[in-house]
Amino acid sequence: MAGQPLADQVIVVVGGTTGLGFSAARACLAAGARGVVITGRNPANAAGAASSLGPACVPLVGDATDPAHAPAALALAHKRFGGFHALYHVAGGSGRKMGDGPLHEITDDGIRATLELNLHSVILSNRAAVRQFLAQGSGGSILNLSSVLGRSPSPAFFATHTYAAAKAAIVGFTKSIAAYYAPQNIRCNVLAPALVATPMARRAAGDATILKFIATKQPLDGGRIGQPEDCDDAAVYLLSSGAKFVTGQVLAVDGGWSVSEGQIP
Repeated sequence: MAGQPLADQVIVVVGGTTGLGFSAARACLAAGARGVVITGRNPANAAGAASSLGPACVPLVGDATDPAHAPAALALAHKRFGGFHALYHVAGGSGRKMGDGPLHEITDDGIRATLELNLHSVILSNRAAVRQFLAQGSGGSILNLSSVLGRSPSPAFFATHTYAAAKAAIVGFTKSIAAYYAPQNIRCNVLAPALVATPMARRAAGDATILKFIATKQPLDGGRIGQPEDCDDAAVYLLSSGAKFVTGQVLAVDGGWSVSEGQIP
């Protein structure tokens, strides 16, 4: 995007120390943001990301499923940068190792842990942001990360049904709060990527059979796995005043996934 669409804005990126969140934080700074607070669970990742992004970035180590985490991030934004204008919630992840999978195989713990990580954490961060916007009387922008799997399933290689349910629920939740808080000028939107090369996607990105499938399922730009920076301009746009008349929308950045059949060998 040209110019400085986030000039003088303060952004909080929950889950901003790696992958899509880190790339978005870097893009926000390049788009003129005054400051960015990034959060994540791993202290080494947080320190490394903050060091890479420079003095306009402050890290916060913590767990997005903790109700105190997002309020602490917003407080840090105010303390270090003197304001808060937008939230991007990226934190989440596959529940495969926690017991998610095809419905007949999902464990009770897998349901709980996957929903807590991917849906509960979003509700908590959005609640904190809305409360802050209302207290400020300022309006603001919320962007939540979903997935194409929430509305465009791919059963051969990506059968994690609780994860898909959570990502679909993010869309319904975001649309609902977008409708409710529009009179307060609080905008709430969703970004829905397909398979992107992030730490969560290592299993798929290292599987030659899946990559062959992705070449036809995500056929844009030669047919490839996405890169975090493919989503940066969309995130900056939805967080910025350039989208001041946009709320309750879902933008798929998916390389054609949702309109392509994909060829299974």
